[in-house]
Amino acid sequence: MKQYPSRLKYKKNHKVRSSFLILKEQKNFYAKMGNLALKTKEAGKLTYSQIEACRKCIRRNLKKQGKILLRTFTYVSVTKKAIASRMGKGKGNHSYWICPIRQGQIICEIGGVSLNLGMRALRKAANKLPFETSIVNNFY
Repeated sequence: MKQYPSRLKYKKNHKVRSSFLILKEQKNFYAKMGNLALKTKEAGKLTYSQIEACRKCIRRNLKKQGKILLRTFTYVSVTKKAIASRMGKGKGNHSYWICPIRQGQIICEIGGVSLNLGMRALRKAANKLPFETSIVNNFY
């Protein structure tokens, strides 16, 4: 999985406002491809390392069965200046990349596995994330 976008219109982003995160998700709130999905209960910010830890945990538990679909991508850069730098001299360098997450957004989906195996994998992956999540079940 790519860590950050290859092309950007602008090099550095503004900070993600809390008003953006307060809004409920309008588009990505149901599973499209898979039978089980991990849905957020609160807003927050996901880093690339957290998404990757979640993906690895699911892959390890599924043991090469089924499909994983990640519905998030880190597209906002967070910049930091050096600790001992003085005021001014522009914005700092890229430090890490984040993905702003709204309440009710789907983070990842699983398809092609049994209900028990998928629930166990998503429960373990939810422990890797910094906010509360729930599991959406589309089995009929």
